[in-house]
Amino acid sequence: QVQLVESGGGLVQAGGSLRLSCQASGSILLLHAIRRNVMGWHRQAPGKQRELVASIASDGSTNYADSVKDRFIISRDKDKNTLYLEMSSLKPEDTAVYYCDALRIYWGQGTQVTVSP
Repeated sequence: QVQLVESGGGLVQAGGSLRLSCQASGSILLLHAIRRNVMGWHRQAPGKQRELVASIASDGSTNYADSVKDRFIISRDKDKNTLYLEMSSLKPEDTAVYYCDALRIYWGQGTQVTVSP
């Protein structure tokens, strides 16, 4: 089994920044598999479907939702089994619970990001 724990959420004013972290732990074999595969950040706002925000492959290549391009940066530290999301120029519409995933099987419990006008 693998556990993913997100942290770094909070309340920030529009235009501000936050850095989310997602720490993976558990089975050594599964952590090795995760390091060789895509990880992603998703978010879900009240009344809306969960959406993919950004993903990063094992080779470091990244993809972003159009709504966050040029404002968010996803990165990972394989040695620390940690995924990051640097968020800047935050907007009220970024308010959501942010989740990380690994292998599209394992999910964290989510961390709340609230952006005030």
